[in-house]
Amino acid sequence: MGILSLVLDRLNIVAAFRELASSRQRIDTLLALAASQLLVQLTFLPVTLTIPSVADYFNSDVDDASWTVIIRLLALGSTVFLTARLGEKFSHVRVFFAGICLLTLSSLLAATAQSLYQLILWCGVGGMGGALVISNSNALIAMVFQPNERGRAFAVPVTGSRIGTLIGLAVFGLFLEFLGWQLVYITAFLMGLVAIWLTYPVLKYSSLQPTEERRKVKINYFAALVLMAVLGTFILSGSHLHEGAESFTTPDALGYHIPMHLLSLALAALFVVLQLRSTEPFLDFRYFKRKYFSMALYSNTTCHLSMLTIFTLVPIVVEDGLGYSPLVVTLVLLPHQSFGLWLPAIAGYVYDRYNSRWMGPLSLFLIGTGIALLGLFAAQVPIWGIPLLLLPASLGTAMFISPYNAVVMNTLPDNRSFAAGMLETTRQMGHTVGSTIGATILGLSLPVTIEFMTAAEARPYYQEGFQVASLAVVWIIISGGIVALFQKVPGIRPEPEPRGQLSPQPGGDD
Repeated sequence: MGILSLVLDRLNIVAAFRELASSRQRIDTLLALAASQLLVQLTFLPVTLTIPSVADYFNSDVDDASWTVIIRLLALGSTVFLTARLGEKFSHVRVFFAGICLLTLSSLLAATAQSLYQLILWCGVGGMGGALVISNSNALIAMVFQPNERGRAFAVPVTGSRIGTLIGLAVFGLFLEFLGWQLVYITAFLMGLVAIWLTYPVLKYSSLQPTEERRKVKINYFAALVLMAVLGTFILSGSHLHEGAESFTTPDALGYHIPMHLLSLALAALFVVLQLRSTEPFLDFRYFKRKYFSMALYSNTTCHLSMLTIFTLVPIVVEDGLGYSPLVVTLVLLPHQSFGLWLPAIAGYVYDRYNSRWMGPLSLFLIGTGIALLGLFAAQVPIWGIPLLLLPASLGTAMFISPYNAVVMNTLPDNRSFAAGMLETTRQMGHTVGSTIGATILGLSLPVTIEFMTAAEARPYYQEGFQVASLAVVWIIISGGIVALFQKVPGIRPEPEPRGQLSPQPGGDD
Protein backbone atom coordinates (compact mmCIF):
# COMPACT_ATOMS: atom_id res chain seq x y z
CA MET A 1 0.00 0.00 0.00
CA GLY A 2 2.93 2.30 0.76
CA ILE A 3 4.38 1.72 -2.71
CA LEU A 4 1.02 2.52 -4.35
CA SER A 5 0.71 5.71 -2.27
CA LEU A 6 4.23 6.71 -3.32
CA VAL A 7 3.42 6.11 -7.01
CA LEU A 8 0.21 8.15 -6.75
CA ASP A 9 2.08 10.95 -4.98
CA ARG A 10 4.96 11.03 -7.48
CA LEU A 11 2.61 11.03 -10.45
CA ASN A 12 0.51 13.69 -8.73
CA ILE A 13 -2.59 11.69 -9.62
CA VAL A 14 -4.64 12.83 -6.64
CA ALA A 15 -4.14 16.48 -7.57
CA ALA A 16 -4.93 15.66 -11.19
CA PHE A 17 -8.27 14.18 -10.19
CA ARG A 18 -9.02 17.16 -7.96
CA GLU A 19 -8.92 19.26 -11.13
CA LEU A 20 -11.90 17.30 -12.43
CA ALA A 21 -13.94 18.41 -9.41
CA SER A 22 -13.24 22.11 -9.84
CA SER A 23 -16.91 23.13 -9.94
CA ARG A 24 -20.24 22.04 -8.51
CA GLN A 25 -21.37 20.88 -11.95
CA ARG A 26 -18.34 18.61 -12.32
CA ILE A 27 -18.73 17.16 -8.83
CA ASP A 28 -22.40 16.41 -9.47
CA THR A 29 -21.55 14.77 -12.78
CA LEU A 30 -18.78 12.58 -11.36
CA LEU A 31 -20.98 11.39 -8.49
CA ALA A 32 -23.78 10.58 -10.94
CA LEU A 33 -21.41 8.68 -13.24
CA ALA A 34 -19.91 6.61 -10.42
CA ALA A 35 -23.27 5.73 -8.84
CA SER A 36 -25.01 4.95 -12.13
CA GLN A 37 -22.28 2.65 -13.44
CA LEU A 38 -22.08 0.83 -10.11
CA LEU A 39 -25.85 0.30 -10.35
CA VAL A 40 -25.73 -0.93 -13.95
CA GLN A 41 -22.96 -3.41 -13.25
CA LEU A 42 -24.59 -4.56 -10.02
CA THR A 43 -27.70 -5.53 -11.98
CA PHE A 44 -25.93 -7.36 -14.79
CA LEU A 45 -22.97 -9.72 -14.29
CA PRO A 46 -23.61 -10.60 -10.60
CA VAL A 47 -27.29 -11.35 -11.34
CA THR A 48 -26.16 -14.43 -13.29
CA LEU A 49 -25.56 -16.01 -9.87
CA THR A 50 -29.32 -16.04 -9.21
CA ILE A 51 -30.22 -18.39 -12.08
CA PRO A 52 -30.17 -21.70 -10.12
CA SER A 53 -32.05 -20.15 -7.16
CA VAL A 54 -34.68 -18.61 -9.44
CA ALA A 55 -35.15 -21.95 -11.22
CA ASP A 56 -35.71 -23.72 -7.89
CA TYR A 57 -38.06 -21.03 -6.57
CA PHE A 58 -40.34 -21.09 -9.62
CA ASN A 59 -39.91 -24.84 -10.16
CA SER A 60 -38.59 -24.34 -13.69
CA ASP A 61 -35.62 -25.42 -15.77
CA VAL A 62 -32.31 -23.62 -15.48
CA ASP A 63 -32.52 -22.91 -19.23
CA ASP A 64 -35.78 -21.03 -18.70
CA ALA A 65 -34.40 -19.14 -15.68
CA SER A 66 -31.34 -18.12 -17.71
CA TRP A 67 -33.64 -15.85 -19.73
CA THR A 68 -33.46 -13.39 -16.82
CA VAL A 69 -29.87 -12.76 -17.94
CA ILE A 70 -30.31 -13.25 -21.69
CA ILE A 71 -33.15 -10.72 -21.88
CA ARG A 72 -31.06 -8.10 -20.07
CA LEU A 73 -28.15 -8.52 -22.45
CA LEU A 74 -30.50 -8.58 -25.44
CA ALA A 75 -32.32 -5.39 -24.40
CA LEU A 76 -29.07 -3.62 -23.58
CA GLY A 77 -27.04 -4.65 -26.61
CA SER A 78 -29.79 -4.01 -29.17
CA THR A 79 -30.82 -0.54 -27.95
CA VAL A 80 -27.61 1.29 -26.95
CA PHE A 81 -27.35 3.17 -30.24
CA LEU A 82 -31.02 4.14 -30.20
CA THR A 83 -30.77 5.38 -26.61
CA ALA A 84 -27.81 7.57 -27.54
CA ARG A 85 -29.87 9.09 -30.36
CA LEU A 86 -32.77 9.64 -27.94
CA GLY A 87 -30.36 11.55 -25.71
CA GLU A 88 -29.34 13.66 -28.70
CA LYS A 89 -32.98 14.60 -29.30
CA PHE A 90 -34.42 14.82 -25.79
CA SER A 91 -31.30 15.76 -23.75
CA HIS A 92 -28.59 13.34 -22.70
CA VAL A 93 -28.99 14.36 -19.06
CA ARG A 94 -32.73 13.68 -18.96
CA VAL A 95 -32.49 10.36 -20.77
CA PHE A 96 -29.58 9.35 -18.51
CA PHE A 97 -31.68 10.13 -15.41
CA ALA A 98 -34.71 8.35 -16.86
CA GLY A 99 -32.56 5.24 -17.33
CA ILE A 100 -31.54 5.23 -13.67
CA CYS A 101 -35.18 5.56 -12.62
CA LEU A 102 -36.25 2.76 -14.96
CA LEU A 103 -33.47 0.47 -13.77
CA THR A 104 -34.37 1.16 -10.13
CA LEU A 105 -38.08 0.54 -10.65
CA SER A 106 -37.46 -2.64 -12.60
CA SER A 107 -35.32 -4.01 -9.75
CA LEU A 108 -38.15 -3.45 -7.28
CA LEU A 109 -40.68 -5.09 -9.60
CA ALA A 110 -38.31 -8.01 -10.20
CA ALA A 111 -37.99 -8.57 -6.44
CA THR A 112 -41.79 -8.82 -6.16
CA ALA A 113 -42.34 -10.97 -9.29
CA GLN A 114 -44.94 -13.69 -8.80
CA SER A 115 -43.89 -15.80 -11.77
CA LEU A 116 -40.81 -16.46 -13.85
CA TYR A 117 -42.39 -14.68 -16.83
CA GLN A 118 -42.90 -11.53 -14.75
CA LEU A 119 -39.29 -11.70 -13.59
CA ILE A 120 -38.06 -12.06 -17.19
CA LEU A 121 -40.21 -9.09 -18.24
CA TRP A 122 -38.81 -6.81 -15.54
CA CYS A 123 -35.28 -7.95 -16.27
CA GLY A 124 -35.81 -6.91 -19.89
CA VAL A 125 -37.04 -3.49 -18.73
CA GLY A 126 -33.90 -3.26 -16.58
CA GLY A 127 -31.78 -3.97 -19.64
CA MET A 128 -33.39 -1.05 -21.46
CA GLY A 129 -32.77 1.14 -18.43
CA GLY A 130 -29.12 0.13 -18.48
CA ALA A 131 -28.87 1.08 -22.16
CA LEU A 132 -30.33 4.54 -21.42
CA VAL A 133 -27.69 5.02 -18.73
CA ILE A 134 -24.47 3.81 -20.32
CA SER A 135 -24.84 5.30 -23.79
CA ASN A 136 -25.74 8.74 -22.48
CA SER A 137 -23.08 8.69 -19.77
CA ASN A 138 -20.44 8.68 -22.54
CA ALA A 139 -22.01 11.76 -24.12
CA LEU A 140 -22.35 13.38 -20.70
CA ILE A 141 -18.60 13.03 -20.10
CA ALA A 142 -17.85 14.59 -23.50
CA MET A 143 -20.22 17.47 -22.72
CA VAL A 144 -18.84 18.34 -19.30
CA PHE A 145 -15.12 17.55 -19.58
CA GLN A 146 -12.50 18.83 -21.99
CA PRO A 147 -10.63 16.40 -24.29
CA ASN A 148 -7.53 16.58 -22.05
CA GLU A 149 -9.65 15.52 -19.04
CA ARG A 150 -11.69 12.67 -20.48
CA GLY A 151 -9.21 9.88 -19.77
CA ARG A 152 -9.52 10.62 -16.05
CA ALA A 153 -13.26 11.26 -16.29
CA PHE A 154 -13.90 7.88 -17.94
CA ALA A 155 -11.91 6.19 -15.16
CA VAL A 156 -14.65 7.18 -12.68
CA PRO A 157 -17.51 5.11 -14.20
CA VAL A 158 -15.09 2.28 -15.10
CA THR A 159 -14.02 2.02 -11.47
CA GLY A 160 -17.63 2.30 -10.32
CA SER A 161 -18.64 -0.60 -12.55
CA ARG A 162 -15.84 -2.81 -11.21
CA ILE A 163 -16.90 -2.02 -7.65
CA GLY A 164 -20.44 -3.07 -8.58
CA THR A 165 -19.17 -6.38 -9.98
CA LEU A 166 -17.03 -7.14 -6.95
CA ILE A 167 -19.80 -6.23 -4.50
CA GLY A 168 -22.17 -8.51 -6.35
CA LEU A 169 -19.75 -11.43 -6.51
CA ALA A 170 -18.81 -11.06 -2.83
CA VAL A 171 -22.26 -10.44 -1.31
CA PHE A 172 -24.86 -12.00 -3.58
CA GLY A 173 -23.52 -15.51 -2.99
CA LEU A 174 -24.26 -15.10 0.72
CA PHE A 175 -27.75 -13.79 0.00
CA LEU A 176 -28.50 -16.74 -2.26
CA GLU A 177 -27.14 -19.24 0.24
CA PHE A 178 -28.97 -17.96 3.33
CA LEU A 179 -31.70 -15.43 2.45
CA GLY A 180 -33.07 -15.78 -1.08
CA TRP A 181 -32.72 -14.40 -4.60
CA GLN A 182 -35.18 -11.53 -3.98
CA LEU A 183 -32.59 -9.76 -1.82
CA VAL A 184 -30.29 -9.46 -4.85
CA TYR A 185 -32.89 -7.31 -6.62
CA ILE A 186 -33.78 -5.42 -3.44
CA THR A 187 -30.09 -4.51 -3.07
CA ALA A 188 -30.12 -3.18 -6.64
CA PHE A 189 -33.30 -1.23 -5.87
CA LEU A 190 -31.71 0.39 -2.79
CA MET A 191 -28.58 1.22 -4.77
CA GLY A 192 -30.86 2.70 -7.43
CA LEU A 193 -32.41 5.05 -4.87
CA VAL A 194 -28.91 6.22 -3.94
CA ALA A 195 -28.08 6.73 -7.63
CA ILE A 196 -31.29 8.75 -8.15
CA TRP A 197 -30.42 10.94 -5.18
CA LEU A 198 -26.87 11.53 -6.44
CA THR A 199 -27.97 12.08 -10.04
CA TYR A 200 -30.93 14.39 -9.47
CA PRO A 201 -28.74 17.53 -9.14
CA VAL A 202 -27.40 16.92 -12.67
CA LEU A 203 -30.88 17.51 -14.11
CA LYS A 204 -30.53 21.24 -13.65
CA TYR A 205 -27.85 21.25 -16.33
CA SER A 206 -30.08 19.69 -18.98
CA SER A 207 -31.45 23.06 -20.08
CA LEU A 208 -27.92 24.09 -21.08
CA GLN A 209 -27.84 21.55 -23.92
CA PRO A 210 -28.90 23.74 -26.86
CA THR A 211 -32.64 23.29 -27.48
CA GLU A 212 -32.32 24.51 -31.07
CA GLU A 213 -29.92 21.69 -31.92
CA ARG A 214 -32.16 19.08 -30.32
CA ARG A 215 -35.18 20.28 -32.30
CA LYS A 216 -33.30 19.65 -35.54
CA VAL A 217 -32.65 15.99 -34.67
CA LYS A 218 -34.89 13.56 -36.55
CA ILE A 219 -34.99 9.87 -35.70
CA ASN A 220 -36.23 7.26 -38.16
CA TYR A 221 -37.84 4.86 -35.70
CA PHE A 222 -38.50 2.18 -38.31
CA ALA A 223 -34.79 2.07 -39.14
CA ALA A 224 -34.09 2.01 -35.40
CA LEU A 225 -36.32 -1.06 -35.01
CA VAL A 226 -34.53 -2.79 -37.90
CA LEU A 227 -31.13 -2.08 -36.30
CA MET A 228 -32.44 -3.42 -32.99
CA ALA A 229 -33.54 -6.57 -34.82
CA VAL A 230 -30.09 -6.90 -36.45
CA LEU A 231 -28.26 -6.56 -33.15
CA GLY A 232 -30.81 -8.67 -31.29
CA THR A 233 -30.63 -11.62 -33.69
CA PHE A 234 -26.84 -11.36 -33.72
CA ILE A 235 -26.76 -11.59 -29.92
CA LEU A 236 -29.21 -14.49 -29.91
CA SER A 237 -27.24 -16.29 -32.63
CA GLY A 238 -24.40 -16.69 -30.15
CA SER A 239 -26.65 -18.02 -27.38
CA HIS A 240 -27.49 -21.71 -26.98
CA LEU A 241 -31.27 -21.45 -27.14
CA HIS A 242 -31.68 -24.90 -28.65
CA GLU A 243 -32.26 -28.46 -27.52
CA GLY A 244 -29.40 -30.73 -26.57
CA ALA A 245 -25.87 -29.85 -25.51
CA GLU A 246 -24.53 -26.30 -25.48
CA SER A 247 -22.60 -26.80 -28.67
CA PHE A 248 -22.20 -25.27 -32.11
CA THR A 249 -21.68 -28.58 -33.89
CA THR A 250 -24.54 -30.93 -32.92
CA PRO A 251 -27.56 -31.27 -35.25
CA ASP A 252 -29.72 -29.32 -32.79
CA ALA A 253 -27.13 -26.57 -32.61
CA LEU A 254 -26.66 -26.34 -36.37
CA GLY A 255 -30.42 -26.18 -36.84
CA TYR A 256 -30.55 -23.12 -34.59
CA HIS A 257 -27.30 -21.18 -35.02
CA ILE A 258 -27.02 -21.24 -38.83
CA PRO A 259 -30.57 -19.89 -39.44
CA MET A 260 -30.05 -17.23 -36.77
CA HIS A 261 -26.80 -16.09 -38.37
CA LEU A 262 -28.46 -15.99 -41.79
CA LEU A 263 -31.40 -14.01 -40.38
CA SER A 264 -29.00 -11.54 -38.79
CA LEU A 265 -27.16 -11.09 -42.12
CA ALA A 266 -30.43 -10.61 -44.02
CA LEU A 267 -31.65 -7.97 -41.57
CA ALA A 268 -28.25 -6.26 -41.71
CA ALA A 269 -28.49 -6.10 -45.52
CA LEU A 270 -32.00 -4.62 -45.24
CA PHE A 271 -30.76 -2.04 -42.77
CA VAL A 272 -27.86 -1.01 -45.02
CA VAL A 273 -30.22 -0.56 -47.97
CA LEU A 274 -32.60 1.55 -45.88
CA GLN A 275 -29.77 3.77 -44.67
CA LEU A 276 -28.22 4.28 -48.10
CA ARG A 277 -31.59 5.35 -49.52
CA SER A 278 -32.47 7.64 -46.61
CA THR A 279 -31.86 11.38 -46.74
CA GLU A 280 -31.72 11.41 -42.93
CA PRO A 281 -30.22 8.04 -41.96
CA PHE A 282 -30.62 6.73 -38.44
CA LEU A 283 -27.00 5.52 -38.53
CA ASP A 284 -24.96 7.76 -40.81
CA PHE A 285 -22.31 5.60 -42.50
CA ARG A 286 -20.36 8.69 -43.54
CA TYR A 287 -18.87 8.91 -40.07
CA PHE A 288 -17.08 5.62 -40.66
CA LYS A 289 -15.04 7.35 -43.36
CA ARG A 290 -13.19 9.04 -40.50
CA LYS A 291 -10.50 6.40 -40.53
CA TYR A 292 -9.14 7.10 -37.05
CA PHE A 293 -12.62 6.93 -35.57
CA SER A 294 -13.26 3.58 -37.29
CA MET A 295 -9.83 2.29 -36.26
CA ALA A 296 -10.54 3.21 -32.63
CA LEU A 297 -13.88 1.36 -32.79
CA TYR A 298 -12.18 -1.77 -34.15
CA SER A 299 -9.56 -1.77 -31.39
CA ASN A 300 -12.31 -1.20 -28.83
CA THR A 301 -14.21 -4.20 -30.20
CA THR A 302 -11.18 -6.49 -29.94
CA CYS A 303 -10.54 -5.47 -26.34
CA HIS A 304 -14.10 -6.29 -25.26
CA LEU A 305 -13.99 -9.47 -27.35
CA SER A 306 -11.02 -10.55 -25.22
CA MET A 307 -12.86 -9.78 -21.99
CA LEU A 308 -15.76 -12.11 -22.77
CA THR A 309 -13.38 -14.70 -24.15
CA ILE A 310 -11.74 -14.81 -20.73
CA PHE A 311 -15.08 -15.00 -18.91
CA THR A 312 -16.27 -17.74 -21.29
CA LEU A 313 -13.16 -19.94 -21.47
CA VAL A 314 -11.70 -19.69 -17.96
CA PRO A 315 -14.76 -21.33 -16.30
CA ILE A 316 -14.61 -24.13 -18.89
CA VAL A 317 -10.93 -24.93 -18.36
CA VAL A 318 -11.16 -24.63 -14.55
CA GLU A 319 -14.31 -26.75 -14.20
CA ASP A 320 -14.27 -29.17 -17.16
CA GLY A 321 -10.54 -29.16 -17.92
CA LEU A 322 -9.11 -29.18 -14.39
CA GLY A 323 -12.05 -30.52 -12.37
CA TYR A 324 -12.56 -27.67 -9.89
CA SER A 325 -15.84 -26.20 -8.59
CA PRO A 326 -17.50 -22.94 -9.76
CA LEU A 327 -16.36 -21.29 -6.51
CA VAL A 328 -12.75 -21.75 -7.63
CA VAL A 329 -13.64 -19.98 -10.91
CA THR A 330 -14.73 -16.94 -8.90
CA LEU A 331 -11.52 -16.99 -6.88
CA VAL A 332 -9.45 -17.24 -10.08
CA LEU A 333 -11.21 -14.30 -11.72
CA LEU A 334 -11.32 -11.98 -8.70
CA PRO A 335 -7.66 -10.86 -9.04
CA HIS A 336 -8.30 -10.18 -12.73
CA GLN A 337 -11.28 -7.97 -11.86
CA SER A 338 -9.49 -6.19 -8.99
CA PHE A 339 -7.10 -4.36 -11.34
CA GLY A 340 -10.10 -2.37 -12.54
CA LEU A 341 -10.39 -0.72 -9.13
CA TRP A 342 -7.25 1.40 -9.43
CA LEU A 343 -5.42 1.01 -12.75
CA PRO A 344 -7.99 2.82 -14.97
CA ALA A 345 -7.38 6.00 -12.95
CA ILE A 346 -3.63 5.83 -13.57
CA ALA A 347 -4.13 4.96 -17.24
CA GLY A 348 -6.58 7.84 -17.70
CA TYR A 349 -4.16 10.22 -16.02
CA VAL A 350 -1.27 9.13 -18.26
CA TYR A 351 -3.43 9.56 -21.37
CA ASP A 352 -4.56 13.04 -20.35
CA ARG A 353 -1.05 14.17 -19.47
CA TYR A 354 1.02 12.63 -22.26
CA ASN A 355 -1.53 11.86 -25.01
CA SER A 356 0.47 8.69 -25.68
CA ARG A 357 -0.33 6.73 -28.84
CA TRP A 358 1.36 3.65 -27.35
CA MET A 359 -1.24 2.97 -24.65
CA GLY A 360 -3.69 1.27 -27.00
CA PRO A 361 -1.33 -1.15 -28.74
CA LEU A 362 0.59 -1.88 -25.53
CA SER A 363 -2.65 -2.72 -23.70
CA LEU A 364 -3.90 -5.02 -26.47
CA PHE A 365 -0.54 -6.79 -26.83
CA LEU A 366 -0.54 -7.36 -23.06
CA ILE A 367 -4.04 -8.83 -23.29
CA GLY A 368 -2.96 -11.09 -26.13
CA THR A 369 0.11 -12.19 -24.16
CA GLY A 370 -1.98 -13.06 -21.10
CA ILE A 371 -4.48 -15.13 -23.09
CA ALA A 372 -1.64 -16.88 -24.96
CA LEU A 373 0.09 -17.77 -21.67
CA LEU A 374 -3.23 -19.04 -20.34
CA GLY A 375 -3.78 -21.20 -23.40
CA LEU A 376 -0.28 -22.66 -23.37
CA PHE A 377 0.27 -23.29 -19.67
CA ALA A 378 -3.10 -23.38 -17.84
CA ALA A 379 -2.97 -27.17 -17.60
CA GLN A 380 0.67 -27.21 -16.44
CA VAL A 381 0.48 -24.83 -13.47
CA PRO A 382 -1.25 -25.18 -10.09
CA ILE A 383 -4.63 -23.50 -9.84
CA TRP A 384 -3.15 -20.44 -8.06
CA GLY A 385 -0.88 -19.94 -11.08
CA ILE A 386 -3.76 -19.18 -13.45
CA PRO A 387 -4.22 -15.59 -12.15
CA LEU A 388 -0.46 -15.14 -12.67
CA LEU A 389 -0.75 -16.30 -16.27
CA LEU A 390 -3.64 -13.84 -16.68
CA LEU A 391 -1.65 -10.98 -15.15
CA PRO A 392 -0.63 -9.36 -18.48
CA ALA A 393 -4.27 -9.52 -19.65
CA SER A 394 -5.45 -8.09 -16.32
CA LEU A 395 -3.05 -5.16 -16.68
CA GLY A 396 -3.87 -4.62 -20.36
CA THR A 397 -7.64 -4.65 -19.90
CA ALA A 398 -7.56 -2.18 -17.00
CA MET A 399 -5.13 0.07 -18.92
CA PHE A 400 -7.16 0.11 -22.13
CA ILE A 401 -10.71 1.06 -21.28
CA SER A 402 -10.67 4.60 -19.89
CA PRO A 403 -8.05 6.01 -22.33
CA TYR A 404 -9.67 4.39 -25.36
CA ASN A 405 -13.15 5.51 -24.40
CA ALA A 406 -11.66 9.00 -24.49
CA VAL A 407 -9.95 8.28 -27.84
CA VAL A 408 -13.25 7.21 -29.44
CA MET A 409 -15.07 10.29 -28.17
CA ASN A 410 -12.21 12.62 -29.13
CA THR A 411 -11.90 11.29 -32.69
CA LEU A 412 -15.48 12.32 -33.53
CA PRO A 413 -15.93 15.68 -31.79
CA ASP A 414 -18.68 16.92 -34.11
CA ASN A 415 -21.22 14.23 -33.13
CA ARG A 416 -20.96 13.12 -29.53
CA SER A 417 -24.19 11.12 -29.69
CA PHE A 418 -23.00 9.01 -32.63
CA ALA A 419 -19.62 8.42 -30.98
CA ALA A 420 -21.25 7.51 -27.65
CA GLY A 421 -23.69 5.12 -29.31
CA MET A 422 -21.03 3.37 -31.40
CA LEU A 423 -18.68 3.13 -28.40
CA GLU A 424 -21.29 1.11 -26.52
CA THR A 425 -22.49 -0.82 -29.58
CA THR A 426 -18.97 -2.05 -30.37
CA ARG A 427 -18.50 -2.94 -26.72
CA GLN A 428 -21.65 -5.08 -26.65
CA MET A 429 -20.91 -6.67 -30.03
CA GLY A 430 -17.36 -7.41 -28.89
CA HIS A 431 -18.80 -9.23 -25.88
CA THR A 432 -21.07 -11.28 -28.12
CA VAL A 433 -18.37 -12.13 -30.66
CA GLY A 434 -15.88 -12.99 -27.90
CA SER A 435 -18.14 -15.48 -26.19
CA THR A 436 -19.31 -16.95 -29.51
CA ILE A 437 -15.88 -17.38 -31.07
CA GLY A 438 -14.33 -18.84 -27.95
CA ALA A 439 -17.15 -21.33 -27.42
CA THR A 440 -17.35 -22.21 -31.14
CA ILE A 441 -13.66 -22.99 -31.55
CA LEU A 442 -13.65 -24.94 -28.32
CA GLY A 443 -16.72 -26.92 -29.43
CA LEU A 444 -15.16 -27.73 -32.81
CA SER A 445 -12.01 -28.94 -31.06
CA LEU A 446 -13.84 -31.48 -28.90
CA PRO A 447 -14.55 -35.02 -30.15
CA VAL A 448 -18.18 -35.79 -30.93
CA THR A 449 -18.10 -38.57 -28.29
CA ILE A 450 -17.26 -36.15 -25.45
CA GLU A 451 -20.77 -36.52 -23.98
CA PHE A 452 -20.23 -40.23 -23.44
CA MET A 453 -16.95 -39.84 -21.56
CA THR A 454 -16.48 -39.59 -17.84
CA ALA A 455 -15.33 -36.26 -16.41
CA ALA A 456 -11.80 -37.59 -15.96
CA GLU A 457 -11.65 -38.92 -19.54
CA ALA A 458 -12.93 -35.64 -21.00
CA ARG A 459 -10.49 -33.35 -19.16
CA PRO A 460 -7.54 -33.71 -21.60
CA TYR A 461 -9.84 -32.89 -24.52
CA TYR A 462 -11.19 -29.79 -22.77
CA GLN A 463 -7.64 -28.69 -22.01
CA GLU A 464 -6.61 -29.15 -25.64
CA GLY A 465 -9.74 -27.38 -26.93
CA PHE A 466 -9.18 -24.52 -24.52
CA GLN A 467 -5.64 -24.13 -25.82
CA VAL A 468 -6.77 -24.04 -29.47
CA ALA A 469 -9.56 -21.53 -28.73
CA SER A 470 -7.31 -19.24 -26.68
CA LEU A 471 -4.54 -19.11 -29.27
CA ALA A 472 -7.04 -18.48 -32.09
CA VAL A 473 -8.52 -15.50 -30.24
CA VAL A 474 -5.03 -14.11 -29.60
CA TRP A 475 -4.62 -13.40 -33.32
CA ILE A 476 -7.78 -11.29 -33.36
CA ILE A 477 -6.54 -9.29 -30.37
CA ILE A 478 -3.14 -8.82 -32.04
CA SER A 479 -4.94 -7.45 -35.10
CA GLY A 480 -6.56 -4.86 -32.84
CA GLY A 481 -3.15 -3.99 -31.44
CA ILE A 482 -1.69 -3.59 -34.94
CA VAL A 483 -4.55 -1.26 -35.90
CA ALA A 484 -3.95 0.71 -32.70
CA LEU A 485 -0.27 1.10 -33.68
CA PHE A 486 -1.37 3.26 -36.60
CA GLN A 487 -4.08 5.07 -34.63
CA LYS A 488 -3.59 8.81 -34.68
CA VAL A 489 -4.40 9.95 -31.17
CA PRO A 490 -6.43 13.17 -31.52
CA GLY A 491 -5.12 16.35 -30.00
CA ILE A 492 -6.42 16.95 -26.50
CA ARG A 493 -6.07 20.70 -26.27
CA PRO A 494 -8.96 22.28 -24.36
CA GLU A 495 -11.86 23.26 -26.57
CA PRO A 496 -13.40 26.72 -26.38
CA GLU A 497 -16.52 26.90 -24.23
CA PRO A 498 -19.18 29.08 -25.82
CA ARG A 499 -21.44 30.98 -23.47
CA GLY A 500 -24.79 29.33 -22.73
CA GLN A 501 -23.68 25.77 -23.42
CA LEU A 502 -22.99 22.92 -21.10
CA SER A 503 -19.98 21.79 -23.03
CA PRO A 504 -17.16 22.87 -25.31
CA GLN A 505 -18.16 23.36 -28.91
CA PRO A 506 -16.65 20.47 -30.89
CA GLY A 507 -13.99 21.25 -33.41
CA GLY A 508 -13.12 19.62 -36.72
CA ASP A 509 -11.82 16.16 -37.37
CA ASP A 510 -8.28 15.11 -38.12
